[in-house]
Amino acid sequence: MLIALSVGGSILAKDLSTEGFLAYAGMLKELSKEHKLIVVVGGGVAARDYIRTARNLGANEAESDYIGISITRLNAQLLITALGEDAYPVPPLDYKEAQRALSSGKIVVMGGVIPGQTTDAVTAIVAEYIKADLIVIATSVDGVYSADPKKDPNAIKYETLTPKELVKIVISTEMKAGSQSPVDLLAVKIIERSNIKTIVMHGADPMKVADVIMQENMGSMPSKKIPLGTRIVG
Repeated sequence: MLIALSVGGSILAKDLSTEGFLAYAGMLKELSKEHKLIVVVGGGVAARDYIRTARNLGANEAESDYIGISITRLNAQLLITALGEDAYPVPPLDYKEAQRALSSGKIVVMGGVIPGQTTDAVTAIVAEYIKADLIVIATSVDGVYSADPKKDPNAIKYETLTPKELVKIVISTEMKAGSQSPVDLLAVKIIERSNIKTIVMHGADPMKVADVIMQENMGSMPSKKIPLGTRIVG
């Protein structure tokens, strides 16, 4: 399979832990023995801190986005370093470059591309561009819920959604003050139009990410209970 994996900066680059980068690198190396991989890395806390300071200094939103993109590329470069010879040596700066990098046979790792796009959106767009078989969004929540599970004890976690259903949920979530959707609207719209099978899951444990991908490759549900997150299928 050709897989586009989005890894949140708050997952991969939390505290800039050497062990965290090495754990993800080890998992990606194993996956790359059977699959082609392109990984998009988020900025995490560091990006948010830099953006906040930039705004306080008078930067507009586009300028702030560029600063955040720089942090995502630094995080991408750290993962590339952890992967060593298994990785394409530099983060691609656009989608065409990402496609060319894949032809190297290496694991491709990139960060943000242009202002106004989250790394989830970048993942969805690059997945569409390279005709990926699967998108995995490894984030800080374990799936898509009917409401914010931290605020609503009756929130229901969806095991499976269609892209259209996900669009409705995300629009509803984003319209509520203070709410945060597990996937941004642009990413969801790209997933809807490309109809690429997508999984939204908690990404703290890289081995669980690998398990979910292997299960999708086998086309069957697991014999043992592994948190799958939410599957988005047409």
